Amino acid sequence: MQFTSIPHPAPTSDEDRIAAIQDPGFGKVHTDHMVVIDYDANKGGWYQASIGPREPIALDPAASVLHYAQEIFEGMKAFPHADGGLCMFRPEANAQRFNASARRMAMPEIPEELFLEAVKLAVQKDANWMPPVDGGSLYIRPFMFANEAFLGVRPATQYKFVVIVVSTGSYFKGGVNPVKIWVSQDYTRAAPGGTGAAKTGGNYAASLVPQAEAIAQGCDQVVFLDAEEKKWVEELGGMNLFFIRRDGSVITPPLTGTILPGITRDSLIAMLREEGLEVREEPYSIGQWREEAENGELLETLACGTAAVVTPVGTVASPSGEFTIGTGGIGQMAQKMREKLVGVQNGRVADQHGWVMRV
Repeated sequence: MQFTSIPHPAPTSDEDRIAAIQDPGFGKVHTDHMVVIDYDANKGGWYQASIGPREPIALDPAASVLHYAQEIFEGMKAFPHADGGLCMFRPEANAQRFNASARRMAMPEIPEELFLEAVKLAVQKDANWMPPVDGGSLYIRPFMFANEAFLGVRPATQYKFVVIVVSTGSYFKGGVNPVKIWVSQDYTRAAPGGTGAAKTGGNYAASLVPQAEAIAQGCDQVVFLDAEEKKWVEELGGMNLFFIRRDGSVITPPLTGTILPGITRDSLIAMLREEGLEVREEPYSIGQWREEAENGELLETLACGTAAVVTPVGTVASPSGEFTIGTGGIGQMAQKMREKLVGVQNGRVADQHGWVMRV
């Protein structure tokens, strides 16, 4: 598919861009351009693509996404390398997960090659927005939504696929420090048979009230238990979990349809096994978490995701009290896995898996 290039009438000045990327934080400094590809089932599918100015999207008040929430997205990054080039980390895995989300939400799949071409083009167009800060990257947000104007419960026939880019620094304020998490008692993120394994906005909307509850309790993040027994640990509002144990084993909750299959999660499984650890995907209860933290069997808990990479969990709080994991600080494995994963992403560590793609 050929991309039409639409000139930007008023791109950000060099002075303003350079000032904006000095301390971008996370999710606030948007670049100048975006990619848009349209889909219409009555026109044979994906039929036009463009890259042009980042601008508001016009929607009919009856657009399906506003009423029936057919919407999915991805989160991925481009990293600077020492030779001046940019690379993405496992973008084909994002393309595959995007299409898995599309299938669950009754939306059209986008050809993997077209997805990759779109995100590459978006990064290339705004490569000069890379922030000159430690850990800086370009955060890439591909998303798709139903824009057909109708009222009626059925899959839409028209969609827009869009890619925007954000200049970003650290996900957590103050850099990498152990996080304190709140165990949600009254809310669940997903239920069996639901959309928990899809990267769709509704899952994140469902996490906002319990996340606010966590903040009110002095915590950084919320952790969800399973919907049926309220016993088994699932994931944080936007991160997967790993439990590093003294006996050399590592447990991470299994992908049973209620947990997002994280790409960082999958990468960490491979990396931890390379360290000689036995990684098991099996249920882990909140009771086991507390007991093993208190008796010293649990050495570390790692939270991981595209935005935060690898972050240690220091304290777990709930109405029944708190418990600390290890010393409550940054554990040896958290530090090692973070440095190794970031090293692969930015080219300082050899890519043994073919995970890095040049932009």
